[in-house]
Amino acid sequence: MDVAQFVGTIPENYDRGLGPHIFEGYADDLARRVADLNPDKLLELAAGTGIVTRRLLDALGEGSELLATDLNEPMLEVARTKFESTDGVSFEQADAMSLPYPDATFDVITCQFGVMFFPDKPRSYREAKRVLKTGGSYIFNVWGSWAANPFAQLAHETVAAFFPDEPPGFYTVPFGYHDADEIQDALQNAGFSEVSIDEVNLVSRISSPDTFARGLVFGNPLFQEVTDRGGDPDEVCATVSTAIEDKLGSQMPLQAFVISAVNP
Repeated sequence: MDVAQFVGTIPENYDRGLGPHIFEGYADDLARRVADLNPDKLLELAAGTGIVTRRLLDALGEGSELLATDLNEPMLEVARTKFESTDGVSFEQADAMSLPYPDATFDVITCQFGVMFFPDKPRSYREAKRVLKTGGSYIFNVWGSWAANPFAQLAHETVAAFFPDEPPGFYTVPFGYHDADEIQDALQNAGFSEVSIDEVNLVSRISSPDTFARGLVFGNPLFQEVTDRGGDPDEVCATVSTAIEDKLGSQMPLQAFVISAVNP
């Protein structure tokens, strides 16, 4: 799959439908880990609609500089609405494979559920190391497998049933990069040390199957895959909502891995 484009109405549906159901708990976890390092200058990659950004600002001490970046400007447009001009957060469009910043600029870099979408992960790791100060840390998370995140497999299979000859492949991407040895080797090859990988399991409450389903269908590039195949996104969304209610109920398990590495 090419680089995922989160454009049009996708950012709003992503923020409203997916944020409360799958992202916010992990955002709290990641922000706590970053705040423990007390960085003066922090870079967030693939910041999206600012779900982690908001928590980072709340967790960081006064005087910390926070720069939130994303490849997709429409995502940042939503993120900016969550902050006042006096909050001290900067937003910039940036490509994680080619960061427009000088060497040794940041104390910490963080990224929530973005690395899986980077088309050249080794290059992104080298870029992160380049702009980190000596002794700086890169902390990011990735999703676990479909088996550990049943909502993803359920969404994929439900949508695939509409297009048996050409099933959309979006959900194979964010849940296909969780091999600990592969990630550790890539980071070490990029020059990082002290690589640690923590498994983090959460249970999330499904407050609204309809809202969650809308996020799963309209809140990511799956929407474009459905329309490109001549499908009706509203029909697909209704079917996903029914499947969520029937098979997941009111809550669901989630699994992610948090990776930390140091620029020696």
